[in-house]
Amino acid sequence: MTASDQETTRESGGAANMLDGNLTTIWHSQYSPTLIPFPHSIVLDMRAINEVSGFTYTPRSGTSRNGAILALNTGMVTPLTVANTGHDMFCPGVSILPDGRILIRGASNAASSTIYDPANNMWSAATPMNIPRAYQSNVTLCNGQVFLLGGSWAGGQGGKNGEIWSTCAGWRGLANVPVAPILTNDPQGVFRSDNHAWLFAVADGKVFNAGPSRRMNMYTTSRASAVQDLGLRADSGDAMNGNAVMYDVGKILTLGGSPAYQDSDATARAYAIDINNGVKVTRTGDMAARRVFLNSVVLPDGQVLALGGQAYAKPFSDATAAMEPEVWNPVTGKFTALAPMTAPRTYHSVGLLLPDARVFVGGGGLCGTCTTNHPDGQIFTPPYLFNADGTARPRPSITTAPTAAVRGSTIQVTTSGPTPAFPLIRMSTVTHSINTDQRRIPLTPTGVTGNTASLTIPSDPGVVVPGHYLLFAMDVNGVPSVAQTIRIG
Repeated sequence: MTASDQETTRESGGAANMLDGNLTTIWHSQYSPTLIPFPHSIVLDMRAINEVSGFTYTPRSGTSRNGAILALNTGMVTPLTVANTGHDMFCPGVSILPDGRILIRGASNAASSTIYDPANNMWSAATPMNIPRAYQSNVTLCNGQVFLLGGSWAGGQGGKNGEIWSTCAGWRGLANVPVAPILTNDPQGVFRSDNHAWLFAVADGKVFNAGPSRRMNMYTTSRASAVQDLGLRADSGDAMNGNAVMYDVGKILTLGGSPAYQDSDATARAYAIDINNGVKVTRTGDMAARRVFLNSVVLPDGQVLALGGQAYAKPFSDATAAMEPEVWNPVTGKFTALAPMTAPRTYHSVGLLLPDARVFVGGGGLCGTCTTNHPDGQIFTPPYLFNADGTARPRPSITTAPTAAVRGSTIQVTTSGPTPAFPLIRMSTVTHSINTDQRRIPLTPTGVTGNTASLTIPSDPGVVVPGHYLLFAMDVNGVPSVAQTIRIG
């Protein structure tokens, strides 16, 4: 068997070792992949000498279980099968649409798109993307459309320029929205350097790109599409597999990351970015632990919880795992270490805010039968729900609130007692440490009658991206209620 060329980069380098001492026979170098090999082998009898340029495979669309739903009220996990879409949704991009449906696109068969409707628990195939991709980032825009960029992990490498999706028109390419400005200087090249961009929807259909490249950008997604270079993120280097969260209107915290996707040291640095009037970047306090593959969750009180990760970027490994969460205070700019987790949460882990103001963290691994798989989860209870002696604090409650509102309107919310603060936090999705859906919008009552507060929803769609939000009421001690869900459009 002979070959005209060989793969010399990617996971395992090139063929190097002779199989039997015969110089005309070669054997691939010892294979130690960062991704689990496919658990299948095929022997082909082609009955002739042929030239083979490569192999492709058809992603699974059978009837084996490939998903699950967790019921928060019971803790029960229900496995499910998604066979009708023909979409292998391993490592896709995910966004919540304004009507509550979920758009999933890309992944192992990289052009596919799927929509999940939680109202009827139905999955349906959507229009394929124009550019196949995986490990891209995507974000729901102020007009309810979805923008995506990057993603050379699948579907070919390079040229993963911007596309936009709408309910009525499906996908369309954007002529002047190149991927090049977001590229990091990764040693694996564009296969990794266009992955997992930190994207935030702002006004007028624009998208702020905060990283992980050290350069920041503003993308315009309207018909007159464009990109504007906004300069460096202060003294930060590339921060691949770190993350970023909008903890207040126009204010973003970036955390951790490493210069390369894998096999590189993580950083403990954090930066606060203010995009309300131009772009201002300030290096804030460092985390106690260096973290890559971490998750960050904005809490109702505006603090940001950093969960999991590891000090050295190594997919499918729990070595150097950070076990203690840290919470960042936007007033002091400092992190405080909290009670440690009992399971490592590194590559492929997730973290999400729950309606009861606690935080779900789970997963990690997903590499066949390796020992670093963590098919479980935990719920973290933040300090604001405890007294100093460890007992549970009394919590306010929302007794009446609307289930829907429009931007610019005033709503009435009745609570069990005085509650001076009402944060809105958009319901969100997370994959590979990236959550472009979550954003916190603090509301202050414009009037109070008894225990009923008048709250005005901001009119700016760049602030209140359409969708479903968790509305919390917070008492004078900073204790949040269980949230009420409100759809804002």
